[in-house]
Amino acid sequence: MATKAKTNRGAAKRFRVNSAGTVIKRRRTNRNHILSKHGQNRKRRLRCRGLNVSASNVLKVFKLLRSKLISSKSKQEA
Repeated sequence: MATKAKTNRGAAKRFRVNSAGTVIKRRRTNRNHILSKHGQNRKRRLRCRGLNVSASNVLKVFKLLRSKLISSKSKQEA
């Protein structure tokens, strides 16, 4: 019997997959606390909402999220 695929919990907290399991979104770093040290221009650049993971890193993120992706696909089929 094969072992179950486990989701990397750190990656599950950082990345969001849409319902089709195709687009992976992420948040920008350095936006949590002690923002008074950052310049205004830097904070403005960091303000944008969700970003898509670059095409070169998508496969790596899919490997980290494998069981999460499997469960989302099974929900669609049901």
